Amino acid sequence: MDKLIPTVNKLQDVFNTVGQDQIDLPQIVVVGSQSSGKSSVLENLVGCDFLPRGSGIVTRRPLVLQLVNVPYDENNAGPRAQFLHLPNQVFTDMTEVRREIERETDRLAGSNKGIVKTPIHLRISSPDVLSLTLVDLPGITKIPVGDQPADIETQTRNLVYEYISKPNSIIVAISPANVDIVNSESLKFAREVDPKGTRTIGVITKIDLMDRGTNSLEILTGRVYPLRLGFVGVVNRSQEDTQANKPIAESLKEEAEFFSGHPIYRTIQQHCGTATLAKVLNQLLLQHIRDHLPSIKTKINALISQTEHELASYGQMSAGSDLVSKSSRLLKMITVFANEFTSSIDGSASEMSTAELCGGARLYYIFNDIFAAGLDSVNPTASLTNNDIRTAIRNSSGPRASLFVPEIAFQLLVKPQIKSLEPPAQRCVQLAYEELMKVGLSCGNNEMRRYPRLHAKVMQVVSDLLRERVGPTAAYVESMIAIERAYINTNHPDFIGGPGAISDLQRKLDRKRKDTRSRAREVSKLATRQRSVDGDTVVVTAEEAIVDTAVDPAEVDDDVRTLRSKPNGAASDEYPRAASGTLRRPASGSPLGSSSAASGQGKFFNSFFGANGRRDVLQMASDELRTNNSVIPMPNRLSHISGDGTSLDDEAAALSAQFSADLTMSEQRDEMETALIRSLITSYFQIVRKSVQDLVPKAIMHLLVNEVCENMQNRLVEELYKETIIEELLQEDPTLVAERDQCAAMLDVYKKAFAIINEAM
Repeated sequence: MDKLIPTVNKLQDVFNTVGQDQIDLPQIVVVGSQSSGKSSVLENLVGCDFLPRGSGIVTRRPLVLQLVNVPYDENNAGPRAQFLHLPNQVFTDMTEVRREIERETDRLAGSNKGIVKTPIHLRISSPDVLSLTLVDLPGITKIPVGDQPADIETQTRNLVYEYISKPNSIIVAISPANVDIVNSESLKFAREVDPKGTRTIGVITKIDLMDRGTNSLEILTGRVYPLRLGFVGVVNRSQEDTQANKPIAESLKEEAEFFSGHPIYRTIQQHCGTATLAKVLNQLLLQHIRDHLPSIKTKINALISQTEHELASYGQMSAGSDLVSKSSRLLKMITVFANEFTSSIDGSASEMSTAELCGGARLYYIFNDIFAAGLDSVNPTASLTNNDIRTAIRNSSGPRASLFVPEIAFQLLVKPQIKSLEPPAQRCVQLAYEELMKVGLSCGNNEMRRYPRLHAKVMQVVSDLLRERVGPTAAYVESMIAIERAYINTNHPDFIGGPGAISDLQRKLDRKRKDTRSRAREVSKLATRQRSVDGDTVVVTAEEAIVDTAVDPAEVDDDVRTLRSKPNGAASDEYPRAASGTLRRPASGSPLGSSSAASGQGKFFNSFFGANGRRDVLQMASDELRTNNSVIPMPNRLSHISGDGTSLDDEAAALSAQFSADLTMSEQRDEMETALIRSLITSYFQIVRKSVQDLVPKAIMHLLVNEVCENMQNRLVEELYKETIIEELLQEDPTLVAERDQCAAMLDVYKKAFAIINEAM
């Protein structure tokens, strides 16, 4: 038990050498308002005058006072004081102690009555004191006076709360007896942090100054304001005695006579006197230390383990300073870095992030998700309008009329679409390069980071190596796209070809033709119902009822065009009728040209159908129309008749129908060619896209990733392993060295504190 308080004192000394406040040591905190007699109580406990005196706020820094009871020595009978900031100097004159406190206070707090949180540590050894550890805080003030800061009340309040809010602190709340207890600032502060009063003891001062006929019996016995640790009443020296330097020993003697001779207080001697207060505080502190020391030991043990781990994170200190040892250490760090880089790509790293994809997993995501999505977003025919396709077909025919769709037009149109695959491919190369840079930045253990110049140089070498390899990789990808554009292989087994495109187009046309016929039948039924109303009919052929059957499936016209004939359905002899069952073919100079010309060098259909050739799809459409020729009666709503009985409107309609027949067949041919070209472009584009999606990741892995991993260590050794720069590279970061030294000092403090507690327990 006798070693407990000295043990705490040693712990305070050990922790205060490095400014550590993570350990909440048991201590007694003295709180009181200005002029409450707080300093006099402390001087009575010590038995000598050593605290600064004056008006206003005097204590402007916390004073950690360690009272140590020592055996009586004839050579050193009086008290001896020693400051922690002056460890080699012992004070025997208490006046010098007071001056040193004032000097140390002014050194940090200045002379403007401001306060600071940094404490002053003072140890007083004497045979006349009981072992105690007290913290004297600045007096609680309300109004700034003189040159005090305007927020002096807030500063004082925060400082007091910082100390009394610690669970291991015993609060000594000092209140003057000549002020109503309900106005006590110290008890108010204590109640806020200790509402149950389990660690608060009240001290009532200036009992001898109370008005006649009044006493503090009710307060000291806890009937007015109950505290579990109770109240103690004391009598301090008066201001006159203090100025006259009256010995404290005489004051303590007079205090004892006052309480023993008082008719009220002599009945509660256990609650009165400075000696009683010292014994109570000593017992409370011992009990407090005994209760909390095991938990303090556990916490210090945890801090030792935590600090050792932190110190290990800074890396081991350099074992040797000669060139050979430094060269060996440099080679080791280079090898570790290169292995970490490779393992991050392979997925075999010992430490991998679980929050995001990185390294090889990120490359896989780039290849199979980002790059694939970029290729899929490219539409091969989105930028091609029908006019673009028609223009390309006509330009590739030169001054001659084309019999079939020229193959040159297909190549002219598909090559720019293949070029559109290059931006996603180059973007994939760039993303892979950026990911490799991130891998390089994340590699390197803490030992390498101790040397900022070495780490920066390594990052420079890695960056240079990556830039050297990303250029050829991007050039190869560009060449890959150029190769695909250089030769359009229409014999590829996956290419749909001319027959496949026509068959696919014919299937679509058949579906559209079927729908058109259904609509024509509905029109015929409607005409039959109208015949009884008008009494006249209109001859409508199948060619005219089923319009635009050879057009793009997405652009089939829903309207049925009708040709108005002469009354009673008679056809005019002056104009050829489409109902004769034969489509009128365009002249040789028309865009369709002659259907008998089935050969020609470089022509599109020859390359797809072979030398024998096949029937023109347009002729197929004509035969289909011819076999479905029909007459559909329609009501004749024309009423303008010429003088000889001939309808002028019917004659104009006949001429218009002949012109429309030629125009419709030309449009059908254009639409057929456009749809065919689109189908072929899409088919070939899918082949190229599949090839690019497969080859680009392979090229990146071969030319960029694998090359960098294989040459990383060799390049680092070549660039860094030089005698002229080893010394410069292995210069440690001064900030990191300071942090490591501080961490090592903290570890030493914790180990010393743990040893001190073990000795006490």
